[in-house]
Amino acid sequence: MSVGAEEVTQALEAVIDPELRRPITELGMVDSVDVDGGNVTVGISLTVQGCPLRSTIEADVATAVSGLDGVQAVRVQVGYMDPERRRALVDSLKRHEVPFTQPDSLTRIIAVTSGKGGVGKSSVTVNLAAAMAAEGLRVAVIDADVLGFSVPGLLGVSTRPTRLDEMILPPVAHDVKVMSIGMFLEDNAPVMWRGPMLHRALEQFVTDVHFGDLDVLLLDLPPGTGDVAISVAQLLPHAEVLVVTTPQRAAAEVAERAGAVAHRLDQKVIGVVENMAWFELPDGQRSTPFGEGGGDAVAQRLSEVTGTEVPVLARIPLDTALREGGDEGEPVVLSAPDSGAGRALTELAHSLAHRPRGLAGKHLGVTPR
Repeated sequence: MSVGAEEVTQALEAVIDPELRRPITELGMVDSVDVDGGNVTVGISLTVQGCPLRSTIEADVATAVSGLDGVQAVRVQVGYMDPERRRALVDSLKRHEVPFTQPDSLTRIIAVTSGKGGVGKSSVTVNLAAAMAAEGLRVAVIDADVLGFSVPGLLGVSTRPTRLDEMILPPVAHDVKVMSIGMFLEDNAPVMWRGPMLHRALEQFVTDVHFGDLDVLLLDLPPGTGDVAISVAQLLPHAEVLVVTTPQRAAAEVAERAGAVAHRLDQKVIGVVENMAWFELPDGQRSTPFGEGGGDAVAQRLSEVTGTEVPVLARIPLDTALREGGDEGEPVVLSAPDSGAGRALTELAHSLAHRPRGLAGKHLGVTPR
């Protein structure tokens, strides 16, 4: 029994472009399907020459087709789109983009902030992203800490974004789309920019990067209450804010300011995460090297400032597995999900992902008769 071209084309619908996260058949990347007995030749056109994921797409095509009954050998011929064809694809993608800046977008935007550095804000952000993606949500992370970027390393991203005309395609790690200025630099070069440049970089991440349809967009903000926090409020006014602190009084006092600034910028503070809350000793007792009560103090103060309840959503223990996962580019929610930090972060991600969303101001696409 020989396979038909129609069956091969149908099998190719399961091949997803690693950057655009859509079937290659839907993107118009399949040029031809030739069947000669048990030998199948598939012609595909990649978006740009030097595509970093060419081998991945070739392998996925071969795997999808070779699994069909009657197929003995698969050959993949690779070409590249001409400018006109690529422009048509870009225009098509733009029509499908979700405008995060629009009030009717259903994408949940969560900006993770802290008052000072070193409290684990970036680790919380990437683990929330990985845990949400593991639940099947479409998730992206923008590393808005332009001067102190760390997200690529924490997620193990080693590839650069792909440029498709004026559109940027973000790399994907652990099913999370990722964008950071660190992907464009050589040898861990420092970024020495002032306010206007920081705003422009963040603006490009929001407007020029094709994230596609997302359920959740997480932003890892720099510590403090400066330019980037204000830019996020301007570019993404519907973003919610999650405040990260440690139990230490000094960290808590500064974290209060970050939450208060978000409130002044008309952003909703959805809760507080107390990181490094305790360290579990071999005998099962808990040591609190950074003190106690910081998370509760921040939540109480922000509740007073905002006039609404700001809860402590999670307390994350000081866990070696969390640090090891970050060093290896493997979030602890994936590398050690049963660890103390892994469980706490997974539970936090689940609660955030399933919080009810109001539909006030949303366009439902319903026209009354």
